[in-house]
Amino acid sequence: MTVRLDRFAELVTRDHFNLAEVCLMVAEDEYPDVDAARCLGELEAMAATVRARLAADAFPEQRVAALNHHLFEELQFNGNVDAYYDPRNSYLNEVLARRTGIPITLSIVYLEVGRRVGLRLQGVSFPGHFLVTLRLNRGQLVLDPFAGGASQSLDDLRGRLARLVPGERVAEIDVAELLETATPRQIVARMLRNLKAIYLEAERYPQALAVMNRMLLVVPESAEELRDRGLVHQNMQCFRAALADLSNYVRRAPEAADAAEMHERIVGLRAACARLH
Repeated sequence: MTVRLDRFAELVTRDHFNLAEVCLMVAEDEYPDVDAARCLGELEAMAATVRARLAADAFPEQRVAALNHHLFEELQFNGNVDAYYDPRNSYLNEVLARRTGIPITLSIVYLEVGRRVGLRLQGVSFPGHFLVTLRLNRGQLVLDPFAGGASQSLDDLRGRLARLVPGERVAEIDVAELLETATPRQIVARMLRNLKAIYLEAERYPQALAVMNRMLLVVPESAEELRDRGLVHQNMQCFRAALADLSNYVRRAPEAADAAEMHERIVGLRAACARLH
């Protein structure tokens, strides 16, 4: 483990940490020379521009309007619809440089700049589409940074659900229960899962492994993540590492549906490791 990974591990064990800083650490795996200080400075500069246009006693709705205008009209941040699964959309440094991303990374920009202009925004792991909420005296705003910060109505949210679950079930779901605040750790985990899926689909195993190493620091209790890393190690012919991960997996989850399959893999891995001597 490198010193920088040690720092990442220490930060993500906290209940609260600087989300942008941790996301930029993730980017170091693919961009070793990323200038985190410059990226954090960009976020602060965006916030400074918005703050300069606001009265000290501006209402939250006015702050949201000013934030949306600067990010989405002036700086032209936008959702990358044409290349949604480009891994660059999941790295904060690239999102800042290219001003395009996916819902979760655009939401991270929105959260970080919004926090700096006095908005108590929260991330929401809504099914299939990350969103941002802002509590008001008379309720809350649900905002979609992927769509220029547009406010989302209950009908909009039900429409999103209808694309994921059978129509007859949508009416049974309490949408409000799906707007639970995501912790910083949960936000980082969701971003890493996106990257993991992209790299596995492309069979880019070294990149997937780097993501999984960080994932297991964020969610060390996850037996499934341990299994998945073991399978990647096996695909990379790192047999000893694969054996260690899969052996730990079956110890943690002996009743898992795939336990028998993993035991078979372990037998094969032990034989492969024996041949290495």
